[in-house]
Amino acid sequence: MNSTAAEPTALPSAPAAPGAAIEVEGVARSFGDVHAVRDASFTVQPGSVTALIGPNGSGKTTLLLMLATLLRPDTGTIRIAGHDPVADPRAVRQVMGWMPDVLGSWGSVTVRRTLEITGRLYELGPEQARARAQQLIDLVGLEALADRPTRVLSRGQKQRLSLARALVHQPRVLLLDEPASGLDPAARVELRVLVRRLASEGVAVLVSSHVLAELDEMADAAVYLDRGATASAERIEQSRARVRDWRVRAIDPVALAAALERLGVPAGEPDHLGTTVAVAGEQEAASVLARLVAENVAITAFGPAVGELEATFLDLARSADGRADGTADTVPDAGAAGAGATDAGAADPASAPTEGSAR
Repeated sequence: MNSTAAEPTALPSAPAAPGAAIEVEGVARSFGDVHAVRDASFTVQPGSVTALIGPNGSGKTTLLLMLATLLRPDTGTIRIAGHDPVADPRAVRQVMGWMPDVLGSWGSVTVRRTLEITGRLYELGPEQARARAQQLIDLVGLEALADRPTRVLSRGQKQRLSLARALVHQPRVLLLDEPASGLDPAARVELRVLVRRLASEGVAVLVSSHVLAELDEMADAAVYLDRGATASAERIEQSRARVRDWRVRAIDPVALAAALERLGVPAGEPDHLGTTVAVAGEQEAASVLARLVAENVAITAFGPAVGELEATFLDLARSADGRADGTADTVPDAGAAGAGATDAGAADPASAPTEGSAR
């Protein structure tokens, strides 16, 4: 992504939509005896970034495919900006951008032409499509490759193109599946800045990623999915209330260790990152810090050992009673995905960019 290009290619603010931008209630999807999604319920608000978190096999990809109109749920309801993906997939695709984990592209077609074609499929006029393609090429930093065929793109460059394609029609809802995969560190930072910027303009973003540290810096909220079911608010609150490790560093590690022992604060073995102490919440952490300062210990760093999302995810995983047989994170075969897409109306012309992105 090209952060310097962001200002001149500013995206217009998305129109405000009443209520939740994404509403999922009691959604389930199975493939034979494989229960990919068992019971998913959550909402995503306009102008927010929500992380979709779960281990491999938790049903994240299947859930995203249902939101993207490419699979029909067996039970439950989904609304995207008020539209039903099953009853009116065309309306959903007009307001939703979909970035899959793997870009499906035409290898002999240039980056620029790919975006122009996508714009035309979303019913932009020829001049609009050309202008929008150039805006997005600048935005995602593909200027040097704009007139090269997409087959020459690296994994990270394909991710940039996939994101640009998802933004062609200025969607109000954006689904991102592993968007940072293959990106270098600088591009990951630029992606995070762009996603936050889109949210500030009113776009509702749902992003799935295994890089929880990055999601911690990007997301306003999180949906935890395990064995095909979303974790309840009560489970999440219980997890957050448990004792967690914080890491403390001091100029004099020996003085720090002595002070922790005098204060009776349980501490782990120090390492190159510092010393971990077990605390129950931010209030207790603040108390420990104040007491260490009162002991004249020169503290240089004090904070959670891992991010909030990672800590909650790990705690929920530990509390789960094993994994249920038959839970899957991916569609068992392309035929199943294709059948779902056809059921949901993927033959509609407005769906062509989405279908091309699916696999």
